[in-house]
Amino acid sequence: MSKAGRVLKWVSLIVLVLLVAAQFVRPARTNPPAEPSLSIENQAQVSPAVNAIFERSCNDCHSNKTRWPWYTNVAPVSWFVISHVNEARTDMNLSEWGKMDRNRQRHRLEDMCEMVQSGEMPLSSYTPLHPGSKLTQADIKVICDWTASERQRLAAAPQ
Repeated sequence: MSKAGRVLKWVSLIVLVLLVAAQFVRPARTNPPAEPSLSIENQAQVSPAVNAIFERSCNDCHSNKTRWPWYTNVAPVSWFVISHVNEARTDMNLSEWGKMDRNRQRHRLEDMCEMVQSGEMPLSSYTPLHPGSKLTQADIKVICDWTASERQRLAAAPQ
């Protein structure tokens, strides 16, 4: 065996050992309990069409109702996915919508429309592995029309 062949063999062995060892470093995949009365469905006037879009395109990252697919058990992919979910929940958690004050809710509603219009959401890294999560122009219109009406409702409601 040539020197290059031996080096390649050792490098491959080291990479394999590191991948196996990485499987023992497991961040928590959680779906924290949430008070149902705080969810966006109970705090806002969410139409069935909007709820359907949330279910297929938003809730896996932006709620406590994450569906954890098989690949979230395999490091280092699991680290990436769990980190994204935790960051997304911190940014906006639809399961804890009622914890935000009205001004923050109105701001988040505006952000929702802007992010789906710009194509920032759902993430391009999410849609290939989640068929049906990519938003159509009709979905974007439904979300933006809803966020506009919900912002108006919040602005008109007594404090």
